[in-house]
Amino acid sequence: AAAASAGFRLTAVRREPAVRLQHGASGLEPLAWSEDHRVSVSTARSIAVLEQLSDVHSGGQDMVIHRTAVPAPGAACMLKVGPKKEVAECKEKFASSVDPTVSQTFMLDRVFNPEGKSLTPMRGFKYSSWSPLGCDANGRCLLAALTMDNRLTIHANLNRLQWVQLVDLTELYGERLFEASYRLCKADAPCGELGDFPEFQRRHSMQTPVRMEWSGICTTQQVKHNNECRDVGSVLLAVLFENGNIAVWQFQLPFLGKESITSCNTIESGISSPSVLSWWEYEHNNRKMSGLIVGSAYGPVKIIPVNLKAVKGYFTLRQPVVLWQEMDQLPVHSIKCIPLYHPYQKCSCSLVVAARGPYVFWCLLLISKAGLNVHNSHVTGLHSLPIVSMTADKQNGTVYTCSSDGKVRQLIPIFTDVALKFEHQLIKLSEVFGSVRTHGIAVSPCGAYLAVITTEGMANGLHPVNKNYQVQFVTLKTFEEAAAQLLESSVQNLFRQVDLTDLVRWKILKDKHIPQFLQEALDKKIESCGSTYFWRFKLFLLRILYQSMQKAPTEVTWRPSHEDAKILISDSPGMGSTEDDQEEGTSKQASKQSLGDTGKGVDIDDTAEDSLHQSSDSGGREPMVEKLLEIQAQIEAVEMHLTREHMKRVLGEVYLHTWITENTSIPTRGVCDFLMSDDGYDDRTARVLIGHILKKMNKQTFPEHCSLCKEILPFTDRKQAVCSNGHIWLRCFLTYQSCQSLVYRRCLLHDSIARHPSPEDPEWIKRLLQGPCTFCDSPVF
Repeated sequence: AAAASAGFRLTAVRREPAVRLQHGASGLEPLAWSEDHRVSVSTARSIAVLEQLSDVHSGGQDMVIHRTAVPAPGAACMLKVGPKKEVAECKEKFASSVDPTVSQTFMLDRVFNPEGKSLTPMRGFKYSSWSPLGCDANGRCLLAALTMDNRLTIHANLNRLQWVQLVDLTELYGERLFEASYRLCKADAPCGELGDFPEFQRRHSMQTPVRMEWSGICTTQQVKHNNECRDVGSVLLAVLFENGNIAVWQFQLPFLGKESITSCNTIESGISSPSVLSWWEYEHNNRKMSGLIVGSAYGPVKIIPVNLKAVKGYFTLRQPVVLWQEMDQLPVHSIKCIPLYHPYQKCSCSLVVAARGPYVFWCLLLISKAGLNVHNSHVTGLHSLPIVSMTADKQNGTVYTCSSDGKVRQLIPIFTDVALKFEHQLIKLSEVFGSVRTHGIAVSPCGAYLAVITTEGMANGLHPVNKNYQVQFVTLKTFEEAAAQLLESSVQNLFRQVDLTDLVRWKILKDKHIPQFLQEALDKKIESCGSTYFWRFKLFLLRILYQSMQKAPTEVTWRPSHEDAKILISDSPGMGSTEDDQEEGTSKQASKQSLGDTGKGVDIDDTAEDSLHQSSDSGGREPMVEKLLEIQAQIEAVEMHLTREHMKRVLGEVYLHTWITENTSIPTRGVCDFLMSDDGYDDRTARVLIGHILKKMNKQTFPEHCSLCKEILPFTDRKQAVCSNGHIWLRCFLTYQSCQSLVYRRCLLHDSIARHPSPEDPEWIKRLLQGPCTFCDSPVF
């Protein structure tokens, strides 16, 4: 047992920078980490969103974070419980009632009076939840946000700088209830008068959201006009209300707004004082089960069946399953459902973990020939204070809990013949950050980092006068673990593993070399497998190594240079200054700025030349110059390999989807000639494919033409096209067409540019344009 626990030892290391919040954290579980590596922090004025990037153009060792915010609405949310005039009359009647049980209950209830009046206004956010990857127009995550005054909205970050509200679900649900006369089905008894205080309370509680959670992406069948069926992706959002009802919204993907809503069904859970919600999604013998786990403020936990109409391959429970039935007054604060594989039973299973006061309740769900098996128990002795936040690494089932005193527990599930047990260890954040209080935790998608909201703890037995809320990061994996996970990844996408690549980036920037074991393992993978993922991983390592050897700029790049200002001031005949001198001075300034502006996606070749000039000028650094040239040559070779592989894919699509190649706008002949131009490139697959395509083209060329002068655009460079008159057009890296417009898209790390799809493009070209960057796997905006 001692040896087993020693194998799980975790050494938490602080990761800079700490991000200071402009406002205090608010709500329950204020921290959430999305699948596309964005951390949302619910605060008293907005949701701060911190996006983690593994930037290959930055030589700094700190974590690269892009920060945006979702502002809270300016107007208070008034739930729709009836006609405006009637609601105003009822409010006045209840406020001036002689019965104190009515007047005081009405005046002090923040659902009835969100704008405050004599009370402080309800500002800020109660909860936020991220959708799975692939839900918005860019194929990234949507953010569902619940404000303190019960407004539930869905937001998307389409241009990276601004968040856009796509739909207000509170308003839509209120309108649905109003049209249905506040009855869930027509068989229900007619509702009472709004002037009755119990009816006034009922109409508010049936549309006051408590929590909301997204399901995984599922497939629905859509019937077209010609009676053909096509598969359409959809996602579900379950919203738990104060009275125990659950509204399940179904959205068609990509979610664009109100028009993407497919349906909304309301389920009665039968749980009084519900507090938390989570999806249960289970796969058994290729049959997918689904349900909703609901927890109560009084203690019980149960799974509610969800009947998914028109969803392929989904089944549901016949009746609710009670996981914990005791009304022991321990409120359920947080629920996580983790899919795992049972090594003894040789089948998949679900681990449900719930925070109840200072304890962790767990339940193992397993479907066998006998039916659904339920094993449950509690883990005690973890914290001396109630658990304020809980998060889980869904890849290996590790659970993290924290209390407000700065203590985090790591719980690792270990299967036994009967059920499971937990190995747990304490992480003292005071040893990493000093004396702190914790308000929330979240683990990164691949389990590399733990984000923590902290404020100052007690000093010399005294509480701090002011609270400074910060989001701080702690490493949970070593460099070796991160590298091994990247090499054995089933995802094979660098963008989806940014937290792991950031750990690798940090190590290489510190040591200024790629460890030998990683180089050898990666070369073996490339030889045996040949997947382009490993080539992209190699390109990533080489780029980071190149950045680690760059000479850091001696001055802050954003600060204006005073020397150049003096040159400009001396513009007078008596000073002997000429126009040539001034131009030389400003060009030096521009070159300094372009060298330092590595975060803006500067081309590697340009920075290479600058650094080479610097190092050769300093003298005695010839080995460094040779090393940089060698790395640069390796980078160019790997980029060329990835380009050729993608060109083969594009040519394959051209061959499959065009009867005669003049129907395509892709420069087919140019791509073929580019692939065959290098005598050293001998790829039998490419030669056979090109042979078929050239036979199809029948000696015709169909060249691209410059839109300005109508001259032919030759295909001599994969990055740009230059006509004989010198007009330069950038090439789309996804289709290799010239982007002859002023508007185009860029990938997240500014590696490549892509054109926008046009209405006349066929479906297969639109599908090509939806792809990620061929060099860094990041999405294109």
